[in-house]
Parts: sequence; structure tokens; C-alpha cells
Amino acid sequence: MLVLGMMSGTSADGIDVALARIESAPPRLRARLEHFLAVPYPAPVRRAILRVAEGQPTATAEISQLNFLLGDLFARAALDACRKFRVSPAKIALIGSHGQTIYHQGRASRFLGHAVASTLQIGEPAVIAARTGVPVVADFRPADMAAGGQGAPLVPFVDFLLYRDARHGRVALNIGGIANVTVIPRGARPGGVFAFDTGPGNMVCDALAQKFSGGRAPFDRDARMARRGRPLRRVLDRLLADPYFGAPPPKSAGREQYGNAYVAGLLALTRGARPEDILATATLLTPLSILDALHRHVFPGARVDELIVSGGGAHNPLMLAQLAAGLGRVRLRTAEELGVSEDAKEAFAFAILAYETWHRRPANLPSATGAGSPAILGKIVYPPATRQARRANYSSRAKSISNRSEK
Repeated sequence: MLVLGMMSGTSADGIDVALARIESAPPRLRARLEHFLAVPYPAPVRRAILRVAEGQPTATAEISQLNFLLGDLFARAALDACRKFRVSPAKIALIGSHGQTIYHQGRASRFLGHAVASTLQIGEPAVIAARTGVPVVADFRPADMAAGGQGAPLVPFVDFLLYRDARHGRVALNIGGIANVTVIPRGARPGGVFAFDTGPGNMVCDALAQKFSGGRAPFDRDARMARRGRPLRRVLDRLLADPYFGAPPPKSAGREQYGNAYVAGLLALTRGARPEDILATATLLTPLSILDALHRHVFPGARVDELIVSGGGAHNPLMLAQLAAGLGRVRLRTAEELGVSEDAKEAFAFAILAYETWHRRPANLPSATGAGSPAILGKIVYPPATRQARRANYSSRAKSISNRSEK
């Protein structure tokens, strides 16, 4: 099957689209990344997403409108990708859309007298299916949460398929808005894999870069500004005392912990300091909190030979240098070395998760999410009947042409 995977992360930079060719089934599932495209959000849309995701005052009308607008933007991104990849949408068997998270609380809290955990991703899949004519799998996280999990992280299932090795213990590290790790011991079976969010990834650094640049820079490219600064050691020590870092896995984090309120607290803590020093401090917080998580929660119980890095943070030389300095004998590698680019991996992962859902197979790892049982993830939305008929006619014609050519 040719499957499009689509993803927009906690940084809400835009829509990542990965085209994957997938066949067979676990443990022999084979998936190859064919193409990748990143489509940025229009600036007003990104501002609206971040405002809602930060819990600022809104209305149900705005959330409803944003859901349908993002559905249209995701559909446009899929069609733009098909044009760029020179692949007819009629050849795409399936779309896996993670959507855009605007709220995630993996652990239950009291709500109206009940213990409730919940998550909400928007980007209406019915709109995507109608615009593209392709069946869509979306809303992946709730099934895991209904089974008692935190709904995150979900990518460890794909990390296991991509990186398991009979001789080497590996950790897959994704540094997106939030940083997370998947621990894959050598020769591991699915139940031996565990994963968790380590804390902030690029989220805090990006917010500071935007503030200090007056909105001109969405992030600190190549850590240029951070490398001109000196980290504020006392502030860094205080940030690293965050109780989240000491909490045992499974655990998940998001904008609720490390969004605007966190950044405002950091700015208050560093009042009077140079912007370069504040950004250097925030940039080092990410690799140091990752190393703390590895030494505290991973290395004592698992032999690790390689750390495989993906996500936007894989392009940050200051983060990578600090990671390498603290890893000791563990080899630092990029995801691209193993066949999937750092930027494409999460979108590629949701193509695989959609493929598994389509075949009615569970694709969460309870050892990673804390779920009480495996779960088939997502909800399937079909395109309108007329679009399905056209796809069926196209497939029939293509098969007939193929048969004639073979004869």
C-alpha cells in the first residue's frame, strides 16, 4: 500500500507529509519512506492554534471552526504533496492523519467529581477524506487512553519495527516540541520496549527565539543566538529540579507543562539577563534533562549501545554536542543514517500506524503508554460514495492495463 502519513507537532510549525510504501505484517512488516514534504501553517492559523493550545480564552465556536479549517489545510497539504511527489491521489490507498493536538492530559485529574484523562486532536478527517477521495485514519490516541494508557507516546511501536536489533541495545530519541525516548533493548520483544516523554524539546527555545526576535525568527537556527550566550548555571540547576524529571515512566508532557506559562516563569526568573544567556540556558535544559532521564530511568536497567536522534532538535548543534558529551560509550546517530530522515520520522510513523489500523491490528505498546491491553488505534473515515466509485474505477483500469502489459 502507498500511505500518506500527516503530522503536526506541539510546536505547530505546520503539516509534515510522508509518503510510505508498506507491505506485509509485523514482525516482518516492511516500510520505506518514498518522499517527504513540510507545509508551514499560515501565520494567523498558527497563532490561533497556539492560543487555543495554551488554554487562553476561546469559545466552542472557535474550536469547531478551527477543526474544520485544519481539516481543509491537511487535505490541501496531502494534495500538494501528491503533486510534488508526482503521484496521483487515486494511487494513495490510505491517509493517516495525527491532526493537531490542542489538549492532552494523559493522567486523570478530578473533573465534576470524576477522575478524567483526556486528549483532543483537531483537523477534521471527514474533510480530508472528502477533499482527497482517500480513506483517512485519524484520532489515534483515545483508544489507548480508553484502555488505561496515557495516549502517548505512540511512535514507539514504529521505533521498535525500525530499530530493533539482535546485537545492539538502542534508544530512539525524538526532539520535537517535547522530547521523548523509546528504549529498545537488544533482541527485544514488544513487551520489553518502554518509552516516555523526557520533558521540553524545542518548545521553550522556540518561544524565546520568537520573543527575542520580535516574531521574525520562528526558532534559533543552528543555535546561532544560544551559542553567543553563556548558560545561567543557578537558573539551570533550578529548572532541572522540576519534579517531572524525577517522576518514573510511563509519563507524558505537553504544552500544558512547558508552554507560555513556563516561558513566562523562566523570563521572570532571568529578569535582567542578556537574551543570549537566557536562550543558552533554555537550549541546554533540553539535552541535560534528556541525559538525566537516561541516567536515571534507562541506563540502570538496560544496556544501550546507540542513541538515534530525530526531530527538529537533531539540527541543533548545541543540543547534539551536549548530548554527545554526556553519553559516554553510547554512540550518537541520526535517524537518517538508518533510512528515515530526522524531519520525516513522525509523519512516516503515522502512515505505519494507519496501515496497522486498516488491517485491524493493535499498534500501541502498553509497556510505553501504560495501557492495560493492546488497542487498535484510530477511527476510519471514508470518502463520499462518488469519490470511492471513481477510485474503484481507476484501480480497475490500472489493474487491467497492468494485466495486459504482463501478457
